[in-house]
Amino acid sequence: MFSAQCCFMDCQLYQFLYINENKTWTEAQQYCRENHTDLVTVTNMKDMERLLSISAGDWMDAWIGLYDQTEGDRRQYWSLPGVEFDDNETIWNPGEPNVCGKRENCGLLVNTSKWGYASCSIQRYFLCYNGEYHCDSLLFLNKARNSWQKAQSYCRENHTDLISGTKQLQDEEVEKAMKSTHRKPFIGLFRDTWRWSDGSSFSFRHWNKNFKNVEHNRDQCDALTYCRDHHHDLVTITNMDDQRWIQEKVKNASTDYVWIGLHYAWTLHFWFWVSDEVVSYENWASCPKMDNCDVSGAMETRGGHKWLEKKDSETFNFICSKY
Repeated sequence: MFSAQCCFMDCQLYQFLYINENKTWTEAQQYCRENHTDLVTVTNMKDMERLLSISAGDWMDAWIGLYDQTEGDRRQYWSLPGVEFDDNETIWNPGEPNVCGKRENCGLLVNTSKWGYASCSIQRYFLCYNGEYHCDSLLFLNKARNSWQKAQSYCRENHTDLISGTKQLQDEEVEKAMKSTHRKPFIGLFRDTWRWSDGSSFSFRHWNKNFKNVEHNRDQCDALTYCRDHHHDLVTITNMDDQRWIQEKVKNASTDYVWIGLHYAWTLHFWFWVSDEVVSYENWASCPKMDNCDVSGAMETRGGHKWLEKKDSETFNFICSKY
């Protein structure tokens, strides 16, 4: 886990401490609050780089202060760190923000200047912001379609970020770019139910890219074939950390369940991962029956994200691993 502690001597507001002890997230939070300040809040890529430099490659995973308040309201944010979302400065398209669209959590431009939400996994054009190059164009319209997360990564790696905030979106260059295309590009607007342990409202997110939610409906056999042909395999979940990552991914699925790489060997009467991993971690909604053939494991995309057995012939979205 990482703890955040105030420290002004090195001209940085926070000192990050790596605690080399195995704890649950709740135990880690309690430890940090009792011995330091809190679990770490990551505010931007510089914080990410500092966290990575602390480890020097000696650790695999560590808790941070981000947790999912699943039953809470979705809060709205701008991708660019430091740009706060203001409910009094919004330019919504009629009918937005759509509170019923549980899978529509990523922002786009509609009708030149209006805002709306859409599925994060649909591939679209996107608008990047060049914050550092005042002599060049402040805006870059990328016509290579990407999911919202990939668009965000591209903008952060090649520009500054996805275009964010009312001021940036009202720039005349946005209007010019929109007139050159009839598409609805992604912008830096998003909403989620994630919160920081210390109560801060920082919008920075830097999700693991090793899992791919495929928004095509396929039966279990076709899903497995697709993952092995295009990525690595259907996803394997061996611990709570994997479970949490996958839970975040499946929120944008278009089906009530997604296939994971869990399959039942009817002749041998046991469950196994298609990647040949042993089933050491389980998250079943109820104890699965041991007398069914042609069944595999699927995860709920809502609620507690529990696992259920489903007939192989049913068609759902699915999660591929990419490593």
